[in-house]
Amino acid sequence: MALDTNEDTMALTINIRYTGAPGAALGFAREMESGGVASAVRAEEGNLRYEYFQALADPDTVLLVDQWADQAALDAHHATPMMARIAELRDKYDLHMSVERYVDADGGSADDDTFVRY
Repeated sequence: MALDTNEDTMALTINIRYTGAPGAALGFAREMESGGVASAVRAEEGNLRYEYFQALADPDTVLLVDQWADQAALDAHHATPMMARIAELRDKYDLHMSVERYVDADGGSADDDTFVRY
């Protein structure tokens, strides 16, 4: 059976690492949460996950795990006026970003379950 590699029908996970001056990335994430922007993103159709994490080894790095049902949902998100607010906050905190993008595929190795505790 062939694997469906059409990205438009597979969930997408985008990991964004925010870095900046000491405290900047955490301040950004806190303002995203307290200002309601993160909640608004989570409420968008097709959003599966939108969570910030602080790195233990580097407290000035914050990771955003951003997951969407498909490329169309992500494109719709990028077209919202909310993106201007997000960019404004990134500028306010003078953040730099590194981005990794993953296309989720069904399946995986049966051996994976050996290492996962549910």
